[in-house]
Amino acid sequence: MPNIFTIGFTRSSAEHFFKRLIDAGVCKVIDVRVHNKSQLAGFAKSGDLAWFLRELGGIRYEHAPALAPTGEMLKSYRSVNGSWDTYARQFHQLMAEREIERTFQPEVLAGACLLCSESTPHRCHRRLVCQYLNEKWNNALTVRHL
Repeated sequence: MPNIFTIGFTRSSAEHFFKRLIDAGVCKVIDVRVHNKSQLAGFAKSGDLAWFLRELGGIRYEHAPALAPTGEMLKSYRSVNGSWDTYARQFHQLMAEREIERTFQPEVLAGACLLCSESTPHRCHRRLVCQYLNEKWNNALTVRHL
């Protein structure tokens, strides 16, 4: 079974963030954020992140907006009355409409790490992506949250 990792960068120093990726043996970071030029952490802006990954760990960088929610979905969820259950259902439907299980294959994701901003995977779409793909691929992925 291919290993896939997930990671968030908020509440993490650059040192801790890159060390987790390198120690896990990640070969590629797949950025699943809607907007990959985030100001939440300077090292996580797309151009800087790609350079740091390559220079510090020989890790490739790819932005995959097909694995991100829409801006509207995210805004609605983050609003005062946003519901995680509603957001998760909407995002699941979006992944089904996009047929992400056809765009990506387990072997392409082997050794890759899905990146977003949330510090933990519990209420984060990167976990939902892994769950959805495992549903479609008969649990072909071994998921490890860094």
